[in-house]
Amino acid sequence: MIKTQQNSDKIAMTLSVICVIHCFFVPSFLILSAGYLSLTIDNEFVHKAIVLFAIPISVFALSTGYKNHKTASFIPLAIFGLSLLILAVVLGESILTETGEQILTLLGSISLAYAHYKNYKTCKELDCSCHDDVKLS
Repeated sequence: MIKTQQNSDKIAMTLSVICVIHCFFVPSFLILSAGYLSLTIDNEFVHKAIVLFAIPISVFALSTGYKNHKTASFIPLAIFGLSLLILAVVLGESILTETGEQILTLLGSISLAYAHYKNYKTCKELDCSCHDDVKLS
């Protein structure tokens, strides 16, 4: 069996970290390198693209994990995290201010990453074919 649930949880956790890094460090990088770059990166486009990738990957990983281990205790946390990320994109800096958008992004990313971590760990604890490690008896 292809280990898609475990890999999609890893990808979703990575996207959450990328979202935080993008939100907090890309503006500083762009300011510091403005004289050297002839190409400007649309900050909102990148934010929207990350969230658009995160939604289907998260839904897939969490639903596949639920099918494997029947534990839904962290699903509300994932929904909360995704909701905050979506709100940060939809409302943006114009309504939330830059600080408000960063706070929503940070809280959403942490919540979503933790939910995926719990999904990953819960599934890994089972003796099923959805994870990479083979348990020796």
